[in-house]
Amino acid sequence: MEDETKTWPSKAWTHLTSTRNNSPLIQCITNFVSMDLMANTLLAAGASPAMLHSLQEIPDFTPNTHALCINIGTLTAEWLPAMKMAAEVAVKAGKPWVLDPVAAGASKFRLEACVELVKMKPCVIRGNGSEILAIFKGSVGSTKGVDSTHDSTDAIEAAKSLAEANGCIVAVSGAVDIVTDGKRVVGARNGVAMLQKITATGCSVTALIAAFVAVDPVHAFEATATALSVFGVAAEMAMDLAKGPASLRMHLIDSLYGLDHSTVLSRVHITSL
Repeated sequence: MEDETKTWPSKAWTHLTSTRNNSPLIQCITNFVSMDLMANTLLAAGASPAMLHSLQEIPDFTPNTHALCINIGTLTAEWLPAMKMAAEVAVKAGKPWVLDPVAAGASKFRLEACVELVKMKPCVIRGNGSEILAIFKGSVGSTKGVDSTHDSTDAIEAAKSLAEANGCIVAVSGAVDIVTDGKRVVGARNGVAMLQKITATGCSVTALIAAFVAVDPVHAFEATATALSVFGVAAEMAMDLAKGPASLRMHLIDSLYGLDHSTVLSRVHITSL
């Protein structure tokens, strides 16, 4: 077996440089809170964001994207048809799409929307422990809004089952970010606790996953893990300069933009579980 302490950082650098070199077009149908940080995260990583959610534009626009990111954060009945159409068009066009099931268990409407979207063959599902457990159980439960009341490790078995049942990658964010394809499980161990004090960081790492999957769709498992780790490394670097959440947000974008080869190779920390 290859030494994963060397192979994972190398894969992370390959995905980041491929994103910078190819500037994949990532369509984001997302919530009003996250649009700004998601777009700037994609730009800082070298991708090209398109925050387009009009039902009328999807048939023309979505087939020309390299990946689609759907985030249900500020879900309304008016937006759901566009999400479903975009997912359908992306799959038909052979383009990967990534689902962020924000607060999946907070209401019946939200959970049912997630269940419908999961059936539409996302390449990756990325959520926190509570969101992944809600989808797995198919039930509304006590939640704390978009915040998780479960550790990522609480949802490993649920994530494996979801991944296997739907033929996708499932990522669970937490102190250690869990990634599984139903059989393999790895933990991405980069990041800082203060990210929880900045809204839309989870949404933004989902967008980065979409970008990395766009440049390496055959290896979605690896692309998902490396995106989580690269974002975490940028956060660690930003934390060295930050005085609080506001300055961390600013330095996060700068750090992601400035990540170099030696930093990625020395700091990316992904291990098998």
